[in-house]
Formats: sequence, C-alpha cells, structure tokens
Amino acid sequence: MAMTSGARLGGMVPSAEAFAPGRTTEWVQSDGRLQSDVRAEVRRIPSWRNALSVVSVYTQTIGLVMFAVWAGPWAWLPVFVLMGRAHAQFASLMHEAAHRLLFRNKRANDLAGRWLIGYPALTNTDAYRRVHMAHHREEFGPEEPDIPLYANYPITTASFRRKLWRDASGRTGLRLLRNQLAGISSPVEVVRHTLLKILLVQAVLIAVSIVLGVWWVYPLFWLAPYLTVWRVINRLRSVAEHGGLMASKDRRVATHSVAQHWLPRFFLVPFNIGFHLAHHVDAGVPFRNLPRFHQMLVESGYVSSSYEYSSYRGLWSALHS
Repeated sequence: MAMTSGARLGGMVPSAEAFAPGRTTEWVQSDGRLQSDVRAEVRRIPSWRNALSVVSVYTQTIGLVMFAVWAGPWAWLPVFVLMGRAHAQFASLMHEAAHRLLFRNKRANDLAGRWLIGYPALTNTDAYRRVHMAHHREEFGPEEPDIPLYANYPITTASFRRKLWRDASGRTGLRLLRNQLAGISSPVEVVRHTLLKILLVQAVLIAVSIVLGVWWVYPLFWLAPYLTVWRVINRLRSVAEHGGLMASKDRRVATHSVAQHWLPRFFLVPFNIGFHLAHHVDAGVPFRNLPRFHQMLVESGYVSSSYEYSSYRGLWSALHS
C-alpha cells in the first residue's frame, strides 16, 4: 500500500493473479487497448441518438415534477428520491460532454454540455472538464483531484455510515454549495462569469415555478435532492469506481470493475457510466459503446472473475469490511 500526503492508497487492490495480461484478439490488444483497425468504429459518436437521450432526461424530469404536483403529498417522497436519479442522469451526460463525446460537433457538444446539462444541474462543465482530464491523465497522480474521496479504504462500517449520513442529511451538499457560491468573489474572471451563468439558469427555473403557481417545486424537487440524494449516489458511485486503489500504468490497479445489473443502471449509474474500467482503458469510447467494449475486454481475459465484483453491494461491503 502507498501513502500520499497522509492518505492510505491501495488497500483494495486485488491479488496479483487478477492482473494477468489479456489475449490479443481481433478487437483488443493484450493491455485492453483497441486494435487500430476497429478503433474508429468503436469510438464513433452517435450524435442523434445522444440528442434523444438529452430530450429523454428532460422529459423524465419534467414528468416526475408534474406527477408530484398532480398526485399530491403522498407521491412526494418517491419523486424526491427519483429526482436524485435525475441529477445522476444530468451528471452522466455532462461527463460525456466533458469528454466531447456527446455530439460530434464540438460547438454543439459544449453548448449543450453547459447550458442544457451542466448549468441546470449547478455544475461548471468547463471546470469539471479540467479537473477530470487531470484524473484521466494519471489516476491517483500528483494532479488527481479526488484522492480524499478514494483514499483510506477499506474503512470501518461506522465510518462508512457516517459518510453516507453526512451526504443524506445535506451537510456535504451544503458545504460544497457554499464553496461554489464563494466563487462570486473569485479574482478569476471566468469563475465569476460562469457562476453567474449557473445562477441565471437557476433563477429561470425558480421563475418558471413561480409563474406556474408551484414555487415550492424548485427547492423541494430540484435543490433539495441535489443536496441530499444526489450526494449519496455520487459517493456510492465514486468509491465503486476508484475507492481504495492506487496509481499504476495498469488501469485495473486504479479502477474497479463491477458487473452491471438493471437496478443500479437505472438509479445509480445511468448511461453506462458504470462500465468504468472500459472508460478508463479508452476514454474516447462513447457511452453507448462501453458495454460492447467491456465485453471485448472480458472475452480477451483482460477482465476476469477474479478481478470484477459481481455486484455493487459486494464491492460496497468490501469497502467497509
């Protein structure tokens, strides 16, 4: 195990037999990278289908809010929880736009990534892109932004519960939101201007709620789930991606792989973001092709049963054992 500025890394790295080289196939090389003659096909961006995904997220989100208003208080709790999933959907598509994999046209990709996906979900897409690219250049490297989130696993069950309770109670979300809002006095002009754009979009959402006579929709079904349910989802997903691992040229040492089942794919890891090892092996593969790419890695032996967790529940249990 490695130590980085007091953080303990590598406590969840699998045993050595999990890292045998894969077989070279017509699709992938022994280290999991795509063969050159198929790379363009697997990396092709389906712009129109992705546009439908953006429309679908908006349709689902608006539909949930309309249902809550129509059905009344008995529906508010399930809608509240599902709005946390809505934030997970926005975040997954924003992640795709940050990689410029949402649309082939760069301008359309960035416009949608900011104004249709990032800003409504209180996210600075460009700032996220900068830190996220540092993450991809070298997981757990000197510029890794999320080492505090991934370090020191496995932890005790009590510690794991405390982290989740801080998220569920809104304390984590409020702290992060306060830090974000402090950017209004940042000496960096682009930080101030981007925050103002985010606040402008939030003001539009609030104004729409007020005009429609349901002012309480914004704080109850957009802001509050963002501060609570989404923070829990984000932690559970994040630690399932890199919790307890460490820097290595072998992506399997730095990234977990978890078998994907319908319930977590619906609620926790929408738009195939749960195929995270495949994403780190080749960050240029669009989300629609990640299941296919993952299967290529499995067939080559690069991903084996000794390496991949059979469920998220199994991995979370190992993270606090």
